[in-house]
Parts: sequence; structure tokens; C-alpha cells
Amino acid sequence: MHYGFIMATITLKNMPEELHLILKDRAKRHGRSLNKEVIVCLEESITPRPVDINSLLADIRKNRSLIPGKLTDKLIYEAKRSGRP
Repeated sequence: MHYGFIMATITLKNMPEELHLILKDRAKRHGRSLNKEVIVCLEESITPRPVDINSLLADIRKNRSLIPGKLTDKLIYEAKRSGRP
């Protein structure tokens, strides 16, 4: 029966044994076949993830406060500007 889409097949050659073992372990932990685990890994690697800008900026500001001295927005702007022609 044909459902209107074609499932492609791919063969992986020369896969390092360590990578194969890691994928098998992941598949087992997630209750998936090795094939499905590889598909999920590929999908996750090419699917853009939404970014929470406010959370990202909060983390940056928090980590900036851990840097010795004062790293201000003005200093960052000036450093970026001085590196441009």
C-alpha cells in the first residue's frame, strides 16, 4: 500500500566502532531501534531550536558578572567596533 510518500534508505560505511556502540546504547536507553535512534539524532542535528532571548541574555549577564573587572555593554560595543574596518 502506498501512502503518498517514499521512505529513503541509507547505508553507513566505515562507522567507527565507538560511535556504533554509543548509538546502540542510546537506542536501548530510549527504547528505540538503532535505525530509529540514528534518524532521531539526524533530525535533532538539523532542526533549528527556538531561542529564549530573555533567558539567554539573563545567563550572559549573570556570567559577565563573574568576569574580573567591569565588562560593560559599552566596552563590548567598542571592542566589536575596533575590530571592524
